[in-house]
Amino acid sequence: MIAIIDYGMGNLHSVQKAVERLGYEALVTSREEEILAADGAILPGVGAFGDAMQFLNETGLGRVAVRYAAGGKPLLGICLGMQLLFSSSEEHGQHEGLGLLPGKVVRIVGDFKVPHMGWNRLRFKQPSPLLAGLEEGHAYFVHSYKALPEREEDLLADTDYYGPVTAVVGRGNVFGTQFHPEKSGELGMKLLENFLKLSDPAR
Repeated sequence: MIAIIDYGMGNLHSVQKAVERLGYEALVTSREEEILAADGAILPGVGAFGDAMQFLNETGLGRVAVRYAAGGKPLLGICLGMQLLFSSSEEHGQHEGLGLLPGKVVRIVGDFKVPHMGWNRLRFKQPSPLLAGLEEGHAYFVHSYKALPEREEDLLADTDYYGPVTAVVGRGNVFGTQFHPEKSGELGMKLLENFLKLSDPAR
């Protein structure tokens, strides 16, 4: 069973439907006991970093996500959910993140269109079970901020949008994608399937 963590910000049901299409049970939940009992957990998200962290802190779901990751079972952050895995963000002020991956989230700046929105080609940087069997295809991005991992080995893939943009991160059992795998065609579904296989206790 895959827990999709419901903290009030995110396209929860599109992620749930994608998981179910791949043959896995998915539960949208904010209940601590259901999240901790899951074989894998997904932290989706759209919106502002500070608002998300405020809600996670007020409800205790941030603590639950950190505890879940400490238990060694796979956790996947998607879009804002990936950014929340990092130490901090400068979005509308300075905010602390979940601190599961060292690094910060900064605004994309330049004389070009922001938000970064549309299909961009991935460039793989490190081998990972999350990327097993994938080719460097295109994924769908919508965001105005980007993550800067402190550790080079945590960067699994990036893309180019007037410079490098972190696309996939991972360390141990903690993973994240800046793009939306559930909206990224065959590549996105294959990546999501790889994550679900990591969550399968029968593997």
